Amino acid sequence: MAKKQTILVTGSAGFMGSHLADYLEERGHDVHGIDDLSGGFLRNVKNKKKFTKLDLRDRKKTATHIARLKPTVIFHLAADATEGRSQFTPFSALDRNLGAYINLLVPAIRHGMKKMILTSSMSVYGSQQAPFREEMDPKPEDIYGTMKTAMELTTKIMAQVYGFTWVIARPHNVYGPRQSLGDPYRNVLGIFINALLRGKKFYIYGDGEQERAFSYITDVTPIMAKAGFAKAAEGQIINIGSDENVTVNHVARLVLEEFFHGAIPKKFEPQYLPLRPQEVKYAFCAHDALAELMNYRAKTSLRTGIREMIAWARALGPQEVQYLEEMDLDHKDIPKTWTHKLY
Repeated sequence: MAKKQTILVTGSAGFMGSHLADYLEERGHDVHGIDDLSGGFLRNVKNKKKFTKLDLRDRKKTATHIARLKPTVIFHLAADATEGRSQFTPFSALDRNLGAYINLLVPAIRHGMKKMILTSSMSVYGSQQAPFREEMDPKPEDIYGTMKTAMELTTKIMAQVYGFTWVIARPHNVYGPRQSLGDPYRNVLGIFINALLRGKKFYIYGDGEQERAFSYITDVTPIMAKAGFAKAAEGQIINIGSDENVTVNHVARLVLEEFFHGAIPKKFEPQYLPLRPQEVKYAFCAHDALAELMNYRAKTSLRTGIREMIAWARALGPQEVQYLEEMDLDHKDIPKTWTHKLY
């Protein structure tokens, strides 16, 4: 009988990471998790016996942990996934993305890792013509996308030299239960819903006609898991998410309709603010590779997913919003919702 593989999920107390760790463990895998709890929560961790609080920026502690665990498969989801904020916090974007990844990757290679499933981002495409396709060259227009591009290239180069296999997953605009509601810098649906729970209106940057495709977590998790074991996925880049692209105005209207059951009080109508620097207007993906390699397409409608997320959020209750004390760089175009702590 083949020895069971040791699987490591980084960011396992976070939104996507916790769902993935649970999904893998429910299917009999030996799953271990790490997270620094900067954006995740212990309440998301079901198997606390196999969870370790670890900050991947700490090179020595990371190397020691990997030497002890010796994972054969790594799903890397730990990230500072604050795309819109990264222009103002480039140190965090560097240290918690590229720096943390290399701190993990080097000892993992040293101690026998066989496969890396790297969670990247749609941000690597920049403002190219949507829908974005995997064969497009990366052309990021923000610091976060630049870090993710560097992580993808690092994976390919190191795999060529050291012989491990890889999959690069590019999930996009994922939402659902366990998403951090108190983060004012990312996850627009979580921001909208938490504002309403706190009795406040929410804000839309620009004219709200930006187009996105929002992807429900239960559609994304099985594909992320399957990418770790499907032979056809090895050495592939895969966009993962929904084909239902909509405007931010549309998704805001759905949130309000579902939250208030149709009758929207006038005081909760959203307010419009200037567009954030470097924000791409049309950002959604094609999923030909997903259909071909995985025989899968997302199934949950946006309205259904929003309804389920609101129900979860109501049960959790309103969350205090966690603002940074300061940015790495100050700028006149830092969004007003951050500088004035409007949430």
